[in-house]
Amino acid sequence: MIALSQIPKHQPVLIAGPTASGKSALALDIAAHGGGVIINADAIQVYNNWRVLTARPSVQDETQAPHRLYGHIAHDADYSVGHWLREVKPLLSGPERPIIVGGTGLYFTALTKGLADIPATPPDLRAHANERVTHEGFEALLAELDPDTAARIDRLNPMRVQRAWEVLQATGRPLSDWQDNTPPPLLPLASTTPVLFDVDKDWLNKRIAGRFDLMLESGALDEARANLPRWNPAHLSAKAIGAPELIAHLLGTLSLEQAREQATIATRQFAKRQRTWFRSKMADWHKYAP
Repeated sequence: MIALSQIPKHQPVLIAGPTASGKSALALDIAAHGGGVIINADAIQVYNNWRVLTARPSVQDETQAPHRLYGHIAHDADYSVGHWLREVKPLLSGPERPIIVGGTGLYFTALTKGLADIPATPPDLRAHANERVTHEGFEALLAELDPDTAARIDRLNPMRVQRAWEVLQATGRPLSDWQDNTPPPLLPLASTTPVLFDVDKDWLNKRIAGRFDLMLESGALDEARANLPRWNPAHLSAKAIGAPELIAHLLGTLSLEQAREQATIATRQFAKRQRTWFRSKMADWHKYAP
């Protein structure tokens, strides 16, 4: 285990962990003790239409330390790990050390191990993939992947499965082939202090249940109501956990209690997938327990 006092003050810090584990609070503590700019590494917190529901740092938090790559992308825009790497690159050589925090493990892997320069998915192919997922489920796309790619990706994550399928269809090459021809990383792991939240499952599940109630008290339903006129489940921003459930409540198909319960279950399932991914990909990171 690593303690706050053991984290060097002049080295980039990476903070990964499951949702609701307290990553953002640790990032603020590190910035307060040793300075630094806090950089988002969460694929949904980049969108500007969800703050409460994605647990983005509050306005008050943002006054305590500089924050970058939070809420800067339009609700209907595509955003990928490639976009994130291009945006994070200039921040790595700034005057303040980077404190990179989030729950999207692929971002950290791409940052510290490199990312293949895969062409963007054509819009018509993306639309076709979205339609197939809607009508057949993402499992239909998973069945069409090559065995090597299927063994590497998070097969329970619909977004990762669809991305791998799109790469295969658009380029004629499996994602695994692209990954095997990867350029050097922007920030090698050895030059950082990598911190992984190692938390008890029961403790985390209680946090998840309590946090969604707090989100509701803090205006998550009003936030969903503001998103209702432009709601499109195909948008990446619509993957925010709890968003489909609250929209369903506003449309009259779920009670608020049903929406709360289903969103809490979805969050627990997501955290379980994160923990599994982190254990397999980040075994050499410093463990941290709040």
